[in-house]
Amino acid sequence: MNLQKLRDVLNENNQPRFRFDQIKKAIYEDGVSSFADISTLSKDLRETLGKELQLLSFEVQKVLVSKDKQSMKALFKLHDGNLIEAVLISPSGETWSACVSCQVGCALGCGFCATGKMGLTRNLTSEEITDQILFWRQYLKTNFEASAPLTSPHPLLGKERGILNNIVYMGMGEPFLNWENVSQSLRDLIDPKLFGFGSRSISVSTSGIPEGIEKLAEEFPQVNLALSLHFGSDTKRSEIMPINRKNNLENLRQALKKYFAKTKRKVFLEYVMLNGVNDNSEDADTLIDFVRSIGKLQLLHVNLIRYNSTDSIFKSSSKERTVMFRDYLVKNKIEVTIRKSLGEEIQGACGQLAGK
Repeated sequence: MNLQKLRDVLNENNQPRFRFDQIKKAIYEDGVSSFADISTLSKDLRETLGKELQLLSFEVQKVLVSKDKQSMKALFKLHDGNLIEAVLISPSGETWSACVSCQVGCALGCGFCATGKMGLTRNLTSEEITDQILFWRQYLKTNFEASAPLTSPHPLLGKERGILNNIVYMGMGEPFLNWENVSQSLRDLIDPKLFGFGSRSISVSTSGIPEGIEKLAEEFPQVNLALSLHFGSDTKRSEIMPINRKNNLENLRQALKKYFAKTKRKVFLEYVMLNGVNDNSEDADTLIDFVRSIGKLQLLHVNLIRYNSTDSIFKSSSKERTVMFRDYLVKNKIEVTIRKSLGEEIQGACGQLAGK
């Protein structure tokens, strides 16, 4: 939502100052999806706002919903015709997390990532990033909250009844290569007068930009950091993740040490399980060595993720092999979880929908 344009339209129509805050509350807190739904405004003003402004900076092209209704993926068309996507998941059935994009495409070209094959078109503005959250708030309110009486919560939503709890910058793009807009979107998301999210309910995921890790620690020390690691050796990581040729594991090791010194916050190491590529005992050993070399084992948590297949040559490790990998890490005193995989039936892998 373009707040400056909203302010200008209200000034042009000689509206009192409180009207801006009134409308802002209806949009960001109440989740209205149309100016026509703001009953505290006059009919004339609602019609004027509807003609002059758009609540979202993009058009919704489609929303795919999984059969169990625990994952949803939306495709958005930006004003310049480019496409981006955002995902909403509820692994537990009680809380909802949104995965947002920060770029149209991505320049890093990771071999297993559908977005990487698109290349980079442009950065998203902070408005285009936060509007993804605005959309999901509207979506939950329209599709779930209304159908769940206060005395009888929706069975998939639990006590939260359609409340969006967590945000992850893990969609299309590398957040630290669009830091100006990503950092502004973070400020808007934690602003109590706008979205009002707690810093600790937001996570930023990077493929490995050391200077970005340091900026996050400096500017948003309470926001969570996730590192898309996927390999414990430079040889394999550089082959499939070109960013490692510039920022290798030693660079990341030093950046994480600085991060811990500044924040003392836990870091999540994302590790996508690729069949025959990074899932054998040697791969586990290199991962263990990397984690141990950083120190602060109590502040490092490995998330094992079964791969959502794209049209790449990679396939997911089997469930049995993933469990064996996890058990080996546990045996070696590494904190680890197999993250529940959602969204394959809705093309949930990053870039799958927008890249078609």
